[in-house]
Amino acid sequence: MPSPARWDIFCQVIDNYGDIGVCWRLARQLSVEHAIDVRLWVDDLTSLQPLSPDVDIYAERQRCSGVEVCHWVSPFSDQMPAEVVIEAFGCNLPDNYLAAMAACATKPVWINLEYLSAESWVEGCHSMASPHPRLPLTKYFFFPGFTPATGGLLREKDLFSQRARLQQHPGNFWHALHLSQPTANETVVSLFCYDTAPIAPLLRTWEAAPHPVRCLLPVGKALPQVAAHISRPMLVPGDQWQRGNLTLHILPFLRQQAYDELLWACDVNFVRGEDSFVRAQWAAKPMVWQIYKQEEHAHFTKLDAFLDRYCAAMAPSLASSVRTFYHAWNGDGSALAWDSLIEQGIALEQHATNWATSMAKQADLASNLVIFCKNRV
Repeated sequence: MPSPARWDIFCQVIDNYGDIGVCWRLARQLSVEHAIDVRLWVDDLTSLQPLSPDVDIYAERQRCSGVEVCHWVSPFSDQMPAEVVIEAFGCNLPDNYLAAMAACATKPVWINLEYLSAESWVEGCHSMASPHPRLPLTKYFFFPGFTPATGGLLREKDLFSQRARLQQHPGNFWHALHLSQPTANETVVSLFCYDTAPIAPLLRTWEAAPHPVRCLLPVGKALPQVAAHISRPMLVPGDQWQRGNLTLHILPFLRQQAYDELLWACDVNFVRGEDSFVRAQWAAKPMVWQIYKQEEHAHFTKLDAFLDRYCAAMAPSLASSVRTFYHAWNGDGSALAWDSLIEQGIALEQHATNWATSMAKQADLASNLVIFCKNRV
């Protein structure tokens, strides 16, 4: 059975780059790998443009990377619904679009693409049907996840071969950033985090580290905190600062492909939210995740659910170090035991490789969505 020819993806930007980052990767993969005609409806083109610099933030409609990008505005103009409609992360479809879906002789496949979670309850809710209370429509909840009983993780088919090419010949990457290649005794770290992270304690830890640390910080929410720590009024791309064993480089905001390359080139990656979190896992490098903070510390339940899976195959001492560091990074930073973590670097690297290999044995999110929708058209 052929894939449904037209898909609409609706995205309301809440988490700055996380929501649109996932939707943009998914839209491009569906277009490139599955020959699907995709319209991406997004309410904030200024958040998409840094990820894909060819996006015109003033255009109502445009085609970029094989995807028709449409500005989602209110009031929403009447549209012919696609055969598959993805409501990303619980955003509500426009009322007139929903009514048009209900009027179709063949009802569209309606997907609520949920946030990624490692919690066990996700398996029971994945692909669950939810009839609309008034209209002749059914919504299906689709959960990304870490087991075959979930929707899987976003992963392009040539991702690992691209990673291997860069890691075999990294010189061009460093040249493009106007940086020298790392020395053998340097630990190169990428830092992407929310402004709630304990950034100053982490920088002080690296300043006092026993071996040189090179921190690559793309422009983002962390910049004001970093500037305050080093007593500068502001920081811009190209700035460099050194104290103790820490050398800090400020990078421009990177489009998605360049950010993937950054993760592949670094020794340790600090990531946040969902999109960069998944990409760090495919980088097969040690990583530290800052989860999106929720009220009443509900995010720690989600963090521990992931750590239970991620650390399951680790030696007890390594698992303890990883858990301690993750909790400190998602807390006040009072127990950032960098030295005890990094001294187990070889074991961390091997585990990261094994984890990526294991996860890649499962079908990817886009392919799972296509199969699911084929069976319901």
